[in-house]
Amino acid sequence: MMVIRRLGSFVILALGVATTAACENKVPEPAAEPRAAAPREPEKPEPADLIKEDITVGTGAEAKEGDKVKVHYTGRLLKTNFMFDSSVGKDPFEFELGKGEVIKGWDLGVAGMKVGGKRKLTIPSKLGYGDGGSPPKIPGKATLVFDVELLEIVGEDAKPAEGGKDTKAKGALKEAPKK
Repeated sequence: MMVIRRLGSFVILALGVATTAACENKVPEPAAEPRAAAPREPEKPEPADLIKEDITVGTGAEAKEGDKVKVHYTGRLLKTNFMFDSSVGKDPFEFELGKGEVIKGWDLGVAGMKVGGKRKLTIPSKLGYGDGGSPPKIPGKATLVFDVELLEIVGEDAKPAEGGKDTKAKGALKEAPKK
């Protein structure tokens, strides 16, 4: 009986060793081919020049160099869409057009807007904050996107655009006409 037990133990041990050896001699599977990363959308090239896109053309006076204007704006970075500043919900921003009180892209981009108009300005860094940026929110060489609404042309020298109304005489248009 003892011999049979030992023989049984030996058979079980032999089967275990054979199974282990068989697993070690397993034919290796071919290595999985590395997957190519999902193709990324190519980044939009940064514009070389100012891009002006009228969202709503106003019906009031047309802004020209020397006019004092009031605007609402929201500024974002083109690459990340990070909103770095906005006047919406606050007092409108006021500046004299064409006098260098703001970045060059604003002087060029707001000129020609009519009161009540909304315009998207895409401003390359050379017309914005340049190589140095405006830390901490605006890095160097950043292309900026501004949504600008011309609320008012301040002062008595503003003349209405041809066919437009003189919005100064009866108060400024505070909102663009509803579509």
